[in-house]
Amino acid sequence: MSKPARLISLDAFRGFTIMLMILVNNPGNWDYVFSPLEHAQWHGCTPTDLVFPFFLFIMGSAMAFSFARRLAEEGSRRALYLQILKRTFLLIFLGLFMAWYLRWNLGSLRFPGVLQRIGLCYFFASMIILHTGRRGQIIWTAVLLIGYWLAMALIPFPGRTADVWALNSNLAQYIDGILLKGHLYKQDIGFDPEGLLSTIPAIAQVMLGYFTGQWLRGKAEPLQKTTTLFIAGNIALVLGLAWSLFMPINKQLWTSSYVLYTSGIALNFLGVIYWLIDIKGYTKFTKPFVIFGSNAILAFFGSGIMAKTMYMWKVTRADGTVTSLKGLFCEKLLVPLFGQWGGSLAHALFFILVWLGILTWFYKKKIFIKL
Repeated sequence: MSKPARLISLDAFRGFTIMLMILVNNPGNWDYVFSPLEHAQWHGCTPTDLVFPFFLFIMGSAMAFSFARRLAEEGSRRALYLQILKRTFLLIFLGLFMAWYLRWNLGSLRFPGVLQRIGLCYFFASMIILHTGRRGQIIWTAVLLIGYWLAMALIPFPGRTADVWALNSNLAQYIDGILLKGHLYKQDIGFDPEGLLSTIPAIAQVMLGYFTGQWLRGKAEPLQKTTTLFIAGNIALVLGLAWSLFMPINKQLWTSSYVLYTSGIALNFLGVIYWLIDIKGYTKFTKPFVIFGSNAILAFFGSGIMAKTMYMWKVTRADGTVTSLKGLFCEKLLVPLFGQWGGSLAHALFFILVWLGILTWFYKKKIFIKL
């Protein structure tokens, strides 16, 4: 079995997504955030709501290459299973550590989270890929999306109202409130945007990315691959919008319509950069994105730890009042230079530049932290 070629466009897409994730996660002041850099309040989808599904989609695409490579190198599934278990455990552990860091309170530790969802999606998508053929993988993906829709729409539960997609009246929130009570993002209402039930359609998002990766590593001509990405992307967009008439596009519930809609955008975006980078050879502008993509988990985890440290590290002003290191940095340097709105954005851009410097050092030293 030949070793699959590496796509620069896929690495750049991953890096772009991580940079966007850092940008939206690190404003200087949450009261001064430009609307495209905020999540939709409930239904709907902003550019910020594309970040997480993009990452899951890219992870699935990369799995098509990495699984083929590992099986080609080792010729056995045993080592691959061990790698899957190791990566799943480490992702969940890192996610829990981020939630625990500087709070040191296990009693109210948030169990769900971004890295936890990535770990669970990676594990279950891996099992589907390794234990079923193409037909079974397609069936599983459809079952995850349609099954979640039907469960949310039809299963009765205490407190259910006519609007089964509303906050405080949806099955996902009800189940999380029972199984994870006291360990959720929004403790007061018992809700978490990375909850248990809503992880089900997120697994399907990884599978859609996997199908894309399989197509890209196939034998079709590059131009045919590009055309198919655009066709598939627009079909997914139309299906997602049509489904939204019955199941709203909602990131916090990770609705099935949201999966198709965001996967459609991901396919179109990947089609553009695949054509530019891997076909036309325009690679000079990709370096910062490739650098971020080469150590994506380190960038996300490290920037999160840095952000928490700056927020929790308290400093005393000259007048005796207390603020955070982050607050003082924005107040004394960024706001005077750029104003409240510009300063808030400048803080996020500063974070990206800091981590570009850190990751460039890792890249030059050929240190790539893989879970």
